[in-house]
Amino acid sequence: MTNTVQIIILAAGKGTRMKSELPKVLIPLHGTPIIKHLLNTIESIENKPFSTPYIVVGHGKEEVMAALGTQYNYVEQKEQLGTGDAINSVKNSISDIAPNTLILYGDHPFVSAATIEKIINKKLESGKKIVMATVALPDFEDWRKNFLGFSRVERDGNGKILRTIENKDATPEEKKITEVNPCYFCIDTKFLWEEIAKLKNDNAQHEYYLTDVFKIAVQEGVEIESIQIGAHEALGANSKEELETLETLTTNNN
Repeated sequence: MTNTVQIIILAAGKGTRMKSELPKVLIPLHGTPIIKHLLNTIESIENKPFSTPYIVVGHGKEEVMAALGTQYNYVEQKEQLGTGDAINSVKNSISDIAPNTLILYGDHPFVSAATIEKIINKKLESGKKIVMATVALPDFEDWRKNFLGFSRVERDGNGKILRTIENKDATPEEKKITEVNPCYFCIDTKFLWEEIAKLKNDNAQHEYYLTDVFKIAVQEGVEIESIQIGAHEALGANSKEELETLETLTTNNN
């Protein structure tokens, strides 16, 4: 099953709100760089249907590459133009293109091997173009306030995903939706490149949002399959406060 899936890890962010000289993905969590938690999890998976992950680097790229070593493929995102642009940076760098692509994030350390395998297996077994993970929250209280900045998942009355809405572009009513999108997903690679080419930056951040891939796909009549994962697995670190939340939680929290 080698090379049925290609993993892309986004790790180009500067992380200004972390108030650290280190690139965000190298900031320690429990004494280990944040991204190493994810990489160690990937390495722990047996019978891997994927080869060496591609890591998208940007800010502090030399530092990140030196810290992680030569066992990974690196691609540079030259400008910080959003997550969609980060994925587009990889397009011309992948030499051995796999039919499916799994997207993960270097600053999201708690995603489990079981979840990674579940997303991949669901994609390979379902035949759907996209399989995404979502998190159903009871509320945004306590440590779950870290999810307030996540995009929301809008479904119809039958549970079918209609779109995902970036928090910065959501209306007050849309922000009340408690199902969020960590943007972990496995997608047909050819379809990914087609959709990335259609992204526009006419949004609050003037960036190319990777989450718009879901919106475009639905508009084109593509049904999105989803799996629900534990809230802790979707937590990331975009600020010192969020990092402190991660420090207090373990991978066994829900």
